[in-house]
Amino acid sequence: MLKEFKDFIMTGNVIDFAVAVIMAGAVGLVVNGFVADIVMPVVGHFAGGLDFSEMKVVLDEAVVAADGSVTTPENAIRWGSWVNTIVNLIIVGFVMFLIVKAYNKSKKKKEEEPAADPGPSEVDLLKEIRDALKK
Repeated sequence: MLKEFKDFIMTGNVIDFAVAVIMAGAVGLVVNGFVADIVMPVVGHFAGGLDFSEMKVVLDEAVVAADGSVTTPENAIRWGSWVNTIVNLIIVGFVMFLIVKAYNKSKKKKEEEPAADPGPSEVDLLKEIRDALKK
């Protein structure tokens, strides 16, 4: 059973999948950083200096005790964070589109090999046998 597991793990598909998952995590971190640190400040600048990550609709204000500690945290709909997530999704989708497009372009197109001559059909062989028997 251990040998079967080793054979399974060492197949190309499992190794390729593991590498893809690790690379996806790394690319995700890069894209999140790109969105948070580069794209959203530019979007915020053109939107009048807004920071979308801080945009929210407060449903219930936080309750603060006399000593300054928060007894009940605020309840809010954080729609700005959701906007950041949507922008992140669009950028990830676009990057993946570019990667797949470049990959497909780099693959060599396989030229169709001419089909091998199938030879005579059964009917042709039977006709040849018939003609040979007549002789």
